[in-house]
Formats: sequence, structure tokens, C-alpha cells
Amino acid sequence: MQTNNSQQFRVRINQYIKVPQVRVILSNGDNGGVMATYEALKLARDENLDLVEINPKASPPVCRIVDYGKLKYEQKKEQQASKKKQIVQELKEITFRPNTDTHDLEHKLAQAKSFLEDGNKVKFTIRFRGREITHSELGREKLDWMLQQLQGLVADKSQVSLEGKFMSLIVGPTKKQA
Repeated sequence: MQTNNSQQFRVRINQYIKVPQVRVILSNGDNGGVMATYEALKLARDENLDLVEINPKASPPVCRIVDYGKLKYEQKKEQQASKKKQIVQELKEITFRPNTDTHDLEHKLAQAKSFLEDGNKVKFTIRFRGREITHSELGREKLDWMLQQLQGLVADKSQVSLEGKFMSLIVGPTKKQA
């Protein structure tokens, strides 16, 4: 039985294959052709191997003569290797206000640089309070300053979006950083 996150597959082996005929792939990889299931089972037992259903939806179903335990082990190893190669990219958020002082912005800039060097995306969010929203150009200037400071570390910039009382910008690391 092989388990996948989204759904569960049942791999039928040996006597659990109930169809009258199967297309067989021999243990050396050659095509054995279409034969009766009991003949394919006999071939597998003669070699002390298992008859494993590979493609049940084909007509007739495709089966392979192989050591099932070894097959499961190799599939698990492949799955682990592909999982190891995956790059997980997180979205880190840095929030400030339009009247935040430059020293505080430099500190947040240092945080953003470390996030980008780790290969994560960074979302800069400016929170406007009260009537500050009427001066949204101040927030845009802060974001432009941040982008100017991060030049070379960030890939192509995305659009600045204004949603309610929040102005945000998402940037990602350059290819060589990721």
C-alpha cells in the first residue's frame, strides 16, 4: 500500500490481482506480452519475486515481476531525495508606519536583508492610522527608499498595493540568492 497526501492508492500484488489477463514486464525489463494472470504469477513464483500491478487502468492492466519490498524501498528513497531538493520559501512580513524614524527603518532593513539572504520573500507593510492615509505618498517614499537600499538583493519588484489602511510591497531574492 502506497500513501500519498491527497489520496490513497492500493497497489495490488500476487493473488490480489483479480483480472483474467495482464500485460507483463519481466524482471530483466523485457516485455513479456499479454498472458493469463495465473501464468504471470507462476513466472513470478519461479523467480521468487512478486507480480506487482503497475498500471491498473490500462487495458489489460500492466504488471511487473519484481521484488515488492525492494520496489517500496526504492520508491521511499526517491521520495526522500526529491523532498530534500525542495526549496521552501517563506513570506516574512516587516511592518512599520509612514512616520517611522530612519534608525528604526535601518534596523528593519537589516532584518529584510537577512531574510532575503536566507532565500525568503519579504513583504513590507505600512500601516496608516487615522488621517495618515491622506498622505499615502509618504508611505510610497519609504517603500522606494527600502527598494533603493536593497538594490542587487531583490529580483524584479512587484507593484505597491494599497488596501484599506495598509500599503504593501512584496519582494523576492535574486536567483543566485535563492
